[in-house]
Amino acid sequence: MEKNIDNSLIAGEIADYLLTDTGILVAYSKSILRTVENIAANVALVKEITHNKKVPLLIYLKNSPVPDKATRKFSTAQLPTIYTAMAMVSKPGLAQFIMKLLFKFQNPPIPMKSFTDDKKAMEWLKRFL
Repeated sequence: MEKNIDNSLIAGEIADYLLTDTGILVAYSKSILRTVENIAANVALVKEITHNKKVPLLIYLKNSPVPDKATRKFSTAQLPTIYTAMAMVSKPGLAQFIMKLLFKFQNPPIPMKSFTDDKKAMEWLKRFL
């Protein structure tokens, strides 16, 4: 895995973050219900970590409760404001389920791809730096 700038996790309510020295943000998802409120707080946290710069995201997904429609819509709208691309690392099937849930009637607003191998995910993300 990529080295991180200050070797410390930045704790958030829905995920913990590391910003690598290459500029890729790594997120360790937490198994909690997403709401409009905690997504909004998370967007603010990501902007603080990245100094308002859009960055590629590598996220390690965990199973969590299905958010309501308003939260899914809000989350989808926020993605292109903070990320250039998203690589989701999970057990087979989880990322595909989440993508179907979030993007049932539209395409993702940023490039997204699911992986079971984090090294391949990191390589894919480097093109979005």
